[in-house]
Amino acid sequence: MENVDEYKARLLLLMEGKDPRTVQHETAGQLAELIAAIPAEKLGQRPAPDKWSVAEILAHLSEAEIASSWRYRQMIEHDGAVLSSYDQDLWKSLGEYSARDAKKSLQLFQLLREANLQMFDLLSPEQWQRYGMHIERGRMSVGDLARLVAGHDINHIEQIRKIVGK
Repeated sequence: MENVDEYKARLLLLMEGKDPRTVQHETAGQLAELIAAIPAEKLGQRPAPDKWSVAEILAHLSEAEIASSWRYRQMIEHDGAVLSSYDQDLWKSLGEYSARDAKKSLQLFQLLREANLQMFDLLSPEQWQRYGMHIERGRMSVGDLARLVAGHDINHIEQIRKIVGK
């Protein structure tokens, strides 16, 4: 199991040579295309007992976007804000990810992501540099978080591609 620094490094490696806003802009469409022709039952099937199903991954992405939305706004409003972490396994349990409709999770993700992308278009260069102090990852700017979120997108898109065989 990778630690926080290894995870962050892996996400940043996925982003080499890529623009985080472009990646984030393209994610919802890629996800929709990947699951378009797949029956709901298959989206809910886990590839292995210890691995998440596509439906669970989409629920995770939608709730991760909620957390990111809050973090972006906290950093912009309160330069130096403390950013807490969250337990994705607890969120999965509390949110009953296994019972969620994959397409509804994707719709939620699309709406939240669209709001963040619209906000990005309004940010000044100074606002992109505003920062927070993440409990696990340390100091990160709005731009740094956007890059990590985009890497997180790529990571889960590849995970879904493997599951659906595309």
